[in-house]
Amino acid sequence: MIRVLRRHALEAIMVFLLIAYLYPFVIVTINSAKDAFSVTQFPMRLPENWGQILVNMETIWTSQNIRYSSSFLSSVLITAFSLVAVTIFPAMAGWVLVRTKTRTSQILFLLFVAAMVIPFQIVMFPLISWFRTIFQVIGIRLLRTYLGIVLAYLGFGLSLSVFMYHGFIKAIPFELEEASIIDGASLPEVFFRIIFPLLTPVHATIAILHGIWIWNDFLLPLLVLGKGNRIQTLPLAVANFAGAYVKQWDLILTAILMAMIPVIVFFFAAQKKIIKGMVAGSIK
Repeated sequence: MIRVLRRHALEAIMVFLLIAYLYPFVIVTINSAKDAFSVTQFPMRLPENWGQILVNMETIWTSQNIRYSSSFLSSVLITAFSLVAVTIFPAMAGWVLVRTKTRTSQILFLLFVAAMVIPFQIVMFPLISWFRTIFQVIGIRLLRTYLGIVLAYLGFGLSLSVFMYHGFIKAIPFELEEASIIDGASLPEVFFRIIFPLLTPVHATIAILHGIWIWNDFLLPLLVLGKGNRIQTLPLAVANFAGAYVKQWDLILTAILMAMIPVIVFFFAAQKKIIKGMVAGSIK
């Protein structure tokens, strides 16, 4: 009897947490299909005309105030190049750290793991100062550029990626690499032709985890790209739009919904890869 009551209590808690988690998304969705007056006067009421959401989306897409189309393109480019960086370079680092059996490699791996617990807020201002210093010393501009934001995401995503690749690569037999080297393959060929394709489950997991983070991130693009820049991500565009047009809640909520849809679709399309990659990395 106690076990049954405990199970029902846990189920009730999970249902409550699910409702609390979905509540903001539901509010955004139903109010995206209303006009500005209905949003402020009847925020909890279901919309009378769901077709209004398409009208609001068209207004947002063509609006010069939010620049949704250019912001969407910038978010896609930043996310894509950042994901390429946080898969290739950490995979190479993890492979070298696994195959190099030295004390130095062990220390480096521990440093990567330790870096995961450093809060971003501690290093965000030194990061911006360092970006300015690089421009002053060697003339490479990192602030308010694609290169700067991609390098920033590479730096902050490197630790977790190396950790996951390191755990997976340890299970790959070294004999595969030895056989390739005997056949005349160079080290780059061994990595990109033998090792890299075997890391597909981890590639998918890292792409999903980092992709959601990069797409939704607000603070780092705000620091690196700044406000009013021609390069801005969707979270920055929505925030600027909300600050300038705070009374147009119907358009603000529609812009938020449009920013959420791509990452939600991406997550549901590849959610099985997350579990597969995490389990494979932890077991191996």
